Amino acid sequence: MNDAQAAQDITVCGDDDIAEQEALQDVLIDPQTANRLAEIFKALSDPSRLRLISLLMDHEVCVHSLETAVGMSQSAISHQLRYLRQLNLVRFRKEGRHVYYALDDDHVRELFAQGLLHVEHG
Repeated sequence: MNDAQAAQDITVCGDDDIAEQEALQDVLIDPQTANRLAEIFKALSDPSRLRLISLLMDHEVCVHSLETAVGMSQSAISHQLRYLRQLNLVRFRKEGRHVYYALDDDHVRELFAQGLLHVEHG
């Protein structure tokens, strides 16, 4: 059993139990972290951005190929990728006139894959 599952097995209710309240405070994320995490989920709430991420799951892809695959204009793709880049969800590299994008790290890949599994298998 992992830590998340173990935490779900504990029921906490009671405003006079100091130990329970301290246990809750130990797992409560701070407001700044909550805001940053909300920005990540906000970025992942857009279907166009999710489709772009799906193309980048296993490949580094140039903007032109993304444009062709998704059927969006280059400026729309660039706008979405810039947003994802600002949140460190994707990275890019230039090679001559071409700009290639890839997922920034395995955390992004795992987050997307887990969300997709949840949708596909309920």
